[in-house]
Amino acid sequence: MLTIGKLGTSTGVKVPTIRYYEQIGLLPEAERSAGNQRLYTHKAHERLAFIRHARELGFSLEAIRDLLSLSDDPDQPCAAADAIAKAQLAEVERRLARLTALKTELERMVVQCAGDRISDCRVIEVLGDHSLCVTNHPTIDDAGQ
Repeated sequence: MLTIGKLGTSTGVKVPTIRYYEQIGLLPEAERSAGNQRLYTHKAHERLAFIRHARELGFSLEAIRDLLSLSDDPDQPCAAADAIAKAQLAEVERRLARLTALKTELERMVVQCAGDRISDCRVIEVLGDHSLCVTNHPTIDDAGQ
């Protein structure tokens, strides 16, 4: 049995995140010691490692919930898991295309900026007027979305 601190250290997941995953049902509720300390099994450790790896690969919490549900029934076909992974791959490809367009635009701005003064600065000019951009990149809100 692992305490929450040891579980966090061994999986690289912060304690508040472990509590959150438990609260939303991704991790089962932990057993409690006589002193009311959370105690986690090896199975909980494996499940948390699964969740962390899935998050590192960009899966949403809902997709992870679905994948965990599928993993709880190992005799079923893996078509549903494949579909979830393919959807994640498509999302990553969309992000890469967007980032490539942004990279191209930024490189173009930097190359064209040869002025010595801000009044001649192409970077400032393009940032001030989106119509000067070559690519039609989407806008990003303050949350990075």
